[in-house]
Amino acid sequence: MERGSPHSLTRNVSRTLAAAVAAGAVGTAAVIGARAYRGAAGDAGLPAGTTAQPARGTGPLGVEFAQPAADQLSELIRFRTVFSRRRDEIELEEFTGLVDALERLYPAVHATLRREFVNGQALLFSWPGSRPDAAARPTVLMAHYDVVPVDPRDDWTHPGFSGHQDGHHVWGRGALDDKGALVVILAAVESLLADGFAPGYDLYLSFGNNEETAGDSALAAAALLNERGVRPWLVLDEGGAVALNAFPGLKPPAAVIGVAEKGILDLELLTRSSGGHASTPSKMGATARLARAIMALEEHPFPQSMPEPIVEMLRRIGSRSGFGLRLVTANMWAFKGLLTRAFDLLGDETRAMTRTTVAVTELEGSKGANVLASTARANANIRIAVGETVDQVVERVRRIINDPGVELTVRGGHNPSPISPSDNEQFALLTRAVAASYPDAVVTPYVQTGATDSRNFTGLCPAVYRFSPLLMDDADRASLHAVNEKVRISSLGTGVVFYRALVQGLG
Repeated sequence: MERGSPHSLTRNVSRTLAAAVAAGAVGTAAVIGARAYRGAAGDAGLPAGTTAQPARGTGPLGVEFAQPAADQLSELIRFRTVFSRRRDEIELEEFTGLVDALERLYPAVHATLRREFVNGQALLFSWPGSRPDAAARPTVLMAHYDVVPVDPRDDWTHPGFSGHQDGHHVWGRGALDDKGALVVILAAVESLLADGFAPGYDLYLSFGNNEETAGDSALAAAALLNERGVRPWLVLDEGGAVALNAFPGLKPPAAVIGVAEKGILDLELLTRSSGGHASTPSKMGATARLARAIMALEEHPFPQSMPEPIVEMLRRIGSRSGFGLRLVTANMWAFKGLLTRAFDLLGDETRAMTRTTVAVTELEGSKGANVLASTARANANIRIAVGETVDQVVERVRRIINDPGVELTVRGGHNPSPISPSDNEQFALLTRAVAASYPDAVVTPYVQTGATDSRNFTGLCPAVYRFSPLLMDDADRASLHAVNEKVRISSLGTGVVFYRALVQGLG
């Protein structure tokens, strides 16, 4: 998973409140105050017509599911399912071992649902619905079981593939990204089967084996469903989370559901020169020309904009926050421009939410200390904002660099995903499932800065969402793809409650 953390999105928005109020107050104070007051009394982050119904009972929600899910996750983490574009680097026995473990850990799932292998070791489970029109509203629930590597030089508190439990967390690579989600989905389905539940509409479980690298298994799964005429009513993949302390002035957790994700472009910059001996360098050789191009991209960022899902997110968060933030977010017509500019100053993650970003991730030049480079190259990893395209970005990069001696080659990429609605029946169902598992959470859409396998399903379904029902604080979110990745054991149980409510709510 490449995840855009919701934590930093408005982490420092409170710093701009005074300036925002001052800038927009003249002639609008009465209207602004009235809207902010109404915002406090009304919208709590639910779609129109949706009412949160907290789950009944005492104690942590899903406590009966938590420890079994933790034990299952611990076992799965021990499989080093690190995919690679170089097939000779893949430990195939780790992947087959995990697949065999799933069959043992979830016997009812494997006895009832049809399992298929896609593109090698990806998994597609099919659960036929009981209604006569079962194929009319199919749903696809997604996760992936491949993980990023563990650097042996890093100092983990518990080894990265140990699956260690300390009574509060399960530690290890994949705990959050994304074996934790895989476990809570399968545990939810296993428990529903034990209850004798059968879905009314067809349900598919699509589990990828190479999301962190190639991602072509999800593409193959989407193509297979397309060939069979399956048109999902809802697709749900990893992405947002139930975030603690993510927004200033907001006391309850925020369940941020990705309704879109930015596009990705890997663009090679290549320069050439005659090379030669380093004792007689020529002016503006290959490396100097490349450096000038990189600095041009650094000094001329892409223009800003605030996509509508972020506006809606701020409005929903503000409606449950203090009066100052509510004052601003209830009146985005007055403060949107100022907040957009403020996002550029507040930090890297907020900046990434409002523009296309360019990061130079690979550099290559001379092979010797006293040899001039005959070629120099760099890779620009570009995350494309909603509303822009790969072609538009390449043309803008060409204009910014403004040097025909810099060759541009698209190595790979895709456009941003379409924006899925946050006022439809599908989003309302997700909101109800959140209310059943995290009754106090504020549900809100957002735009994800990273990429997920779900992008391959947007051609089949207009309602594609990105959300993992796992509770995360600052430290939890910081561990994604990093040292000491871990997930709360209690959150695994609550995640099972979320998926049970979601599947039962599908009809």
